[in-house]
Amino acid sequence: MALKITDECINCDVCEPACPNNAISQGEIIFQIDPNRCTECVGHFDTPQCVAVCPVDCIPLDPNHVETKEELMEKYKKITGA
Repeated sequence: MALKITDECINCDVCEPACPNNAISQGEIIFQIDPNRCTECVGHFDTPQCVAVCPVDCIPLDPNHVETKEELMEKYKKITGA
């Protein structure tokens, strides 16, 4: 399941450089996560790095993009060429 950034985001910019898949970018109002690039850090880290660094806890799982760990690993392999 991809992650999403809620409107509680304070635009602090700590999540964007923490993402190993470059899935986070500045949106029109707040930062946003591209679900096609988000692997919840599967393949890179044990925990999502954006969640780990977020000071306001505004990055939950996105129920609109449900994926298994296996699907996230396949996405990781596709993105990284691993």
